[in-house]
Amino acid sequence: MDEPIVCRCEEVTVSEVKRAIVEGYDTLEELKRHLRVGMGPCQGRTCLPLLAWILAQETGKSLKEVMVEVSVRPPLIPVPFELWREG
Repeated sequence: MDEPIVCRCEEVTVSEVKRAIVEGYDTLEELKRHLRVGMGPCQGRTCLPLLAWILAQETGKSLKEVMVEVSVRPPLIPVPFELWREG
């Protein structure tokens, strides 16, 4: 049976998230750094809400409490290649 994926970019599964929480990574920021969730090309647009929901369920915290704990950086904007060419 296939394991549900939380973060498609980094291929992190639900069981990996739950195991990390049991190991003591009990904030979004710790989970993000430990599992690299939210650090792929999508910058967490899909996976961080899922991660927050799992963390809230596993720790008994509210989503509001969990979501306060994470820092999110805006994604980079692509630059046209022409800007890097000489003359």
